[in-house]
Amino acid sequence: MDNTESFKKKKIIVTGGAGFFGSYIVAELFKKSAIDVFVPRRSQYNLVEKEGVVRLLKDHPADYLIHAAGTVGGIGANRANPGLFFYENLMMGVQLMEEARLRGVQKVVNIGTICSYPKNTEVPFREESLWCGYPEETNAPYGLAKKMLLVQSKAYREQYGFNSICLLPVNLYGPRDNFALDSSHVIPAIIRKCDEAKEKNEREIVCWGDGSPTREFLYAEDAAEGVVLALQRYNSSDPVNLGTCREISIRDLVRLIADFVGFNGKIVWDQSKPNGQPRRCLDASRAEALFGFKALTSFEQGLKRTIDWYLHSSRRPEQVVK
Repeated sequence: MDNTESFKKKKIIVTGGAGFFGSYIVAELFKKSAIDVFVPRRSQYNLVEKEGVVRLLKDHPADYLIHAAGTVGGIGANRANPGLFFYENLMMGVQLMEEARLRGVQKVVNIGTICSYPKNTEVPFREESLWCGYPEETNAPYGLAKKMLLVQSKAYREQYGFNSICLLPVNLYGPRDNFALDSSHVIPAIIRKCDEAKEKNEREIVCWGDGSPTREFLYAEDAAEGVVLALQRYNSSDPVNLGTCREISIRDLVRLIADFVGFNGKIVWDQSKPNGQPRRCLDASRAEALFGFKALTSFEQGLKRTIDWYLHSSRRPEQVVK
């Protein structure tokens, strides 16, 4: 399928479609002429429970299902909730794919995670390296739960001829992200820290680790385009990375955000806190070759948009608003 007009005739479910990344996927579907897109809310359909999954697909029969829901967070949240993150992500994904198969869904798109890669994967990460070791310890339960959907996808394709695909986006960022310090990822957490320190005239901010790890970041709007392109054009259970192929150290990232926000104070590194995975940078050539995805938003451009959204957002904590 490579005709956006065909989306008009399809019923699509996007789990997590009310969340950060899911909302970009929904917007991209509408841009591609989709009309019938349903976003389940947890208050109505608890996808961790089988009953909730069964009722969702009974109430809203679908042609396509994009599974973007997840119980997620930064290093701190992963360390505090390893059991919860493993159980909820595993149960949601496994039960959704099984019930989708039973109810005749034509295609499932599983949104995986970079956390599924082994801790010391050779850079750039290639999809063939997924099974070459154990993930970084602080987020292994989450990464392994998501990784099981790759196993399920391959097994279901082999036994039942069921069409599902697995995409592995690198760290996402953008407007509407989660900026809560106890559960956010690195970019929104640092933006908020720098902004609050600037508003309170504080002389320093404290960041976790030593700043040496590297990360790659993908603008959420670009990633959503990749997901929809894969829905249109890709039909294999072999995993596919979504990324930009650009690597930046956490130390350089914090300095860049501080400059953009206008915080001129000292950056203190708390080395009693974990660094997380040493390096993250993807080989994204498979996505371009198989379904024509290439990220177009530069990191600096995307970061400025994210900071601007936060500084003018109602989600910005009241105590730091001028």
